[in-house]
Amino acid sequence: MATLSRDDVERVVRSILSQHVGNSAATSATAGPPNPLVVNISARHCHLTQEHVEVLFGKGHQLTPMKWLYQEGYYAAEETVAIVGPRRRMLPEVRILGPCRGDSQVELAFTDSISLGLELPVRISGDVQGTPGCLIVGPKGSLELKQGVIRAMRHVHMNPREMAYYGVKSGDEMHLRVESPGCTTVLENVAVRGGDDKIKLEVHLDTDEGNAINLTNATKVELTVAKPHACACKTH
Repeated sequence: MATLSRDDVERVVRSILSQHVGNSAATSATAGPPNPLVVNISARHCHLTQEHVEVLFGKGHQLTPMKWLYQEGYYAAEETVAIVGPRRRMLPEVRILGPCRGDSQVELAFTDSISLGLELPVRISGDVQGTPGCLIVGPKGSLELKQGVIRAMRHVHMNPREMAYYGVKSGDEMHLRVESPGCTTVLENVAVRGGDDKIKLEVHLDTDEGNAINLTNATKVELTVAKPHACACKTH
């Protein structure tokens, strides 16, 4: 039996590693995103600071996870609150999403805003400067939110690999094409929200948008990169 020298062994190992790295690079370049595209309806909800949780539910109270959401570490809590708008119009049992945040915020659909008598801007979550406020009522107390009530802009969560795959960056906008029986629709202005490697590819729509496109019966969903509109103006 022939004996391989140390140099021979190193040469063979380098060759195998070179082939492996080359194949991995080719696979990475041609493979699709690592997570399947998921489109979910995000019903009306609120995010609260720990301080506000204790105002509404009592000193030392901690949110209790009821249902874990698609994104790792996030959950729908058992706790709910009432949201009160102008002229004392109210939305009861609005679900709190956890974990707690640095700022409290309420996210509603357009029909919710009509019910409350509020004119709500469409904003990315967290962008609450200059937005309307509301009264939040819990079982142990209430608080006046000075600002933070929005209509959440439809958006897609992506990790770095998925952004690279689609050729987009955080803050860009995409199109979502949804095929539903008798209701195929393209939604524009889907904001890209970039995150870390734990983030999974997921689009969030509000209840009005989901119902309008018959999302529950959709047979196909597809994300495409938004292209600049061609200018049809004429110059003289």
